[in-house]
Amino acid sequence: MPAWLVILAVQVAVTATFNPSRSDFEWFLRLRRPDWLSFERWIPVIWLLIYACFYASALISWHTGAGGWGMAAFLVLLLLVQGYTWLICRTRRLGSGTVLGFLGWLWGMGLAVGVGSHSLLAVALLVPYLLWSPVGTFVTWQMQRLNR
Repeated sequence: MPAWLVILAVQVAVTATFNPSRSDFEWFLRLRRPDWLSFERWIPVIWLLIYACFYASALISWHTGAGGWGMAAFLVLLLLVQGYTWLICRTRRLGSGTVLGFLGWLWGMGLAVGVGSHSLLAVALLVPYLLWSPVGTFVTWQMQRLNR
């Protein structure tokens, strides 16, 4: 099976597996948000672009010699990122998401350093996540304060 298909299949499988249930996600949508969060309607688009960048970065990394360990590192990042909303909704604790969001950012930084030895383009494709992740973690932290 070609690498592009394996990476895509894994990404789709992880995303589908770690998706919150409808009732859990409805709970999440009912939570109060910070007043300054005026761009919430764009968040799904932002995440779609970030996932596309993950895919492209992983594919480039594969073709430039990252190998199995590199792909395992991308899988861990994907699990951390996808697990963020799933864990919040499953436990109904925003604090869990804040911690997981921070861990995902740290892992993403390490991954960027790791793939940097193979491809600067693969690193550049991780930048949107590395910039967005602290914003999402901060929003979750603010929501935690609003929804005690």
